[in-house]
Amino acid sequence: MDPQPHAPILLASSESWRRRMALWCGAIVVALASILFAKGSDAAFRGFAWVHHQWPLASLALPPAMFGFLSWLTSRGMQATRGSGIPQVIAALEQPVEWREAQLSPKVAFAKLWLTLAGLLGGASIGREGPTVHIGAGLMHWIGRRFGFNDPQQGARFLLAGGAAGIAAAFNTPLAGVVFAIEELGGAFEHRFSGTLLTAVIIGGVVSLGVLGDYVYFGHVSTRIAFGSGWLAVPACGILCGLAGGGFSRLLLALTAPDAPVIGTLRRHHPILLAIACGVALSLLGYLFGDGMFGTGYAQARGALMQQDLPGQGFGMAKLLANLVSYLAGIPGGLFSPALSAGAGLGQNLAPLFPAAPASAVVLLGMCGYLSGVTQAPLTSAIITMEMTDSSDMLLPILAVALIARTTSMLVCRMPVYKALALRLLQQSPPAPVATAHD
Repeated sequence: MDPQPHAPILLASSESWRRRMALWCGAIVVALASILFAKGSDAAFRGFAWVHHQWPLASLALPPAMFGFLSWLTSRGMQATRGSGIPQVIAALEQPVEWREAQLSPKVAFAKLWLTLAGLLGGASIGREGPTVHIGAGLMHWIGRRFGFNDPQQGARFLLAGGAAGIAAAFNTPLAGVVFAIEELGGAFEHRFSGTLLTAVIIGGVVSLGVLGDYVYFGHVSTRIAFGSGWLAVPACGILCGLAGGGFSRLLLALTAPDAPVIGTLRRHHPILLAIACGVALSLLGYLFGDGMFGTGYAQARGALMQQDLPGQGFGMAKLLANLVSYLAGIPGGLFSPALSAGAGLGQNLAPLFPAAPASAVVLLGMCGYLSGVTQAPLTSAIITMEMTDSSDMLLPILAVALIARTTSMLVCRMPVYKALALRLLQQSPPAPVATAHD
């Protein structure tokens, strides 16, 4: 018998196994990089906290100095490392390989890691979630190409899997990794890709479990709202925190626009001066409102959740401003963690208005509502909030708050902030034209 008819089947099988090997290797590398990034981030901010404790007033000069240095550094061929990193991944999904290489190369990924650590060492109010997605997507894309997967559609799948695996490994939130890839990164989701994505997330989660053990990011929050008057906190947190999150996103988009009055001119002609001014603003916020203005605000958010060492009454809105000025500086860093902390502060402010609801439950609703308002990604916000706090008893209130917050946020900011930033990125650096046979 002629063996030729079996050749396509053998080739397809070979490619399938090659894809699996690329995916497994990539997921392990992304997970290890995410864990290293997480540990480095904690160490970097502890360094700032130590300096701030030893020399409180002198340490206020550190944010302006570090912001200026990072602005100078990123202006020398490292522009792709600026900001969250999620807009770069969203934009790259629909772009050719050449454009992806400029935004997601291993050089950019490693620079993103170290520059974000430098920002935390300087006290910046930034998170590592967005940079983790950027790094994970870049590494997975690079590994996919090393295994011979150069087709743009195949590359997009590796990008999604890398971002999801990074989120799953860094925060022990596998469900959030999957939902984030579907809701925030991918505008469409192919059924046949579901296995690829889930495999990457599972491998990332297993590596994280093996290295870090079974842990919950904010700790176990055992709380629930009994049906009754306590449920009034749900629409209140959804509306108020959603409006605050939408207001933050709209303000961020307005102030980072190329034609923004004063700030736009400074960004074009004097970016280092603008970054230093943002660092001064952050130091002033820290002087007025306390240590929670620096870093992610993790300790303050956890204190509010556990109802121990409660943050001050102005913490929520002040943290919103601290996150805003840190992003305006144009340095690498994300929005997620500071948004959760700002939401916790807002929830703490609202808790006394609803005595029938446990204060920790209202804080949890505030976190989810504000994050959903900022990102307009309600499922991601709800699931990441629950997984970071192990609060499955709050499933229905959290989902309701996330949906209400997203709806109210859209009244203030019509387009999701990451999508708007991705479109702006494409307008500022359009992809190179693809060569044809007639060129």
